[in-house]
Amino acid sequence: MLGKNFKLLSLAGAYWKGDEHNKQLQRIYGTNYPDKKELKAHINRIEEAKKRDHRKLGRELELFNLSEDVGSGLILWLPKGAMIRNIIENYWRDQHIKNGYDLVYSPHVAKLNLWDKSGHTNFYSENMFRPMDVEDVEYQLKPMNCPFHMQMYKTKIRSYRDLPIRYAELGTVYRYERSGVLHGLMRVRGFTQDDAHIYCHPNHLAEEIKTVLDFTKAMLGKFGFTEFETYLSTKPEKYVGSDENWELATNALKDALESSGTTFEVDPGEGVFYGPKIDIKIKDVLGRSWQCSTIQVDFNLPEGFDLNFVDADGQNYRPITIHRALLGSIERFFGILIEHYAGNFPLWLAPQQVQVIPITDKHADYAKQVAEQLKENGFRVDIDFRSEKMGFKIREAEVQKIPYMVIVGDSEIEEKTISVRHKGDGNIGKLTLSSFIDRLTAELD
Repeated sequence: MLGKNFKLLSLAGAYWKGDEHNKQLQRIYGTNYPDKKELKAHINRIEEAKKRDHRKLGRELELFNLSEDVGSGLILWLPKGAMIRNIIENYWRDQHIKNGYDLVYSPHVAKLNLWDKSGHTNFYSENMFRPMDVEDVEYQLKPMNCPFHMQMYKTKIRSYRDLPIRYAELGTVYRYERSGVLHGLMRVRGFTQDDAHIYCHPNHLAEEIKTVLDFTKAMLGKFGFTEFETYLSTKPEKYVGSDENWELATNALKDALESSGTTFEVDPGEGVFYGPKIDIKIKDVLGRSWQCSTIQVDFNLPEGFDLNFVDADGQNYRPITIHRALLGSIERFFGILIEHYAGNFPLWLAPQQVQVIPITDKHADYAKQVAEQLKENGFRVDIDFRSEKMGFKIREAEVQKIPYMVIVGDSEIEEKTISVRHKGDGNIGKLTLSSFIDRLTAELD
């Protein structure tokens, strides 16, 4: 029975089972709390979430676009969003190289037979696009990167001395999602996965999983996420492989979690068809949980693709594969970042870090000199040459959430200084250009 602290939130249409061919139903959303204070706090969180909606901010900040002319669930990355994506991906690549991964690339399509061998056509077909006919051979848009990495491993004979082998790829995959469940960047049909596969000796499985756990937390921490919810997802109803291997894999994941001191819950039956997994959810500034990282142990694909390594005794053995994603989908992770920061990205992620604003046209040359020196020091800078009032230019820069504004006029030229404003803090005052560069460098560090 509902108490008096109840509020109707919204009405929305929804297709039965998410299928646009079914009848549309009416959903009624409401909430109820034990006392008025908790209800008010919840309503405030909802209002704050609306302000942070990545679809709204994506339009206002010109980060990305969705076009029905292109197709549902397919993202157009605009220049500012593409800049942030490039920063994220470059950092991702650098960190993977430092952590012993080899970067690889794979095609967007493959023969359907490859997906038969991996088991995807039996266990994942409802999320795959229809095959296409190419010269009487069926090809499939890839829903996963795994089979390609398996083929890469097979390119030569492997020794136990070669292990672990770590392949990492920012691989774009395509999955059929019904239009009723598509949602901005969070649920799409084409996305880039920060994917990796580790081939290791069975004796080193627990150690590799623990290393991945540490790498995951360090990577997410860089982007401002420090609170996590961790789940151990076990064998689902439909699965491949022996119960013995499932038990070995599950225990290895559990041991790694326990030895790393990670608090976790068991999520029964939520593993993938080829193995159990660790799921890591991050908490944003509003306390909402988002699924990003996953670590999966797989005995089955090495079997299906006949992967081997020669051990110290000269005999062939199967490597164990660890599938893992740290950020998950780049699109989804970007959407989470937008909402976490409300579009106010930290300096290192901001697509434009400084806006130089000359007061009049006669100050344009000095503005160009300032901008050029900032660019030479590696900062992302633009100049507002428009013949608008200063107040308007400053408001525009603040609306675009540019971290710093540099204003130049007669006194700045005469004193060889710049006037600096910081988004949120207002006027900082006059600085020399070198001291401003030191400030930016220190903030980035």
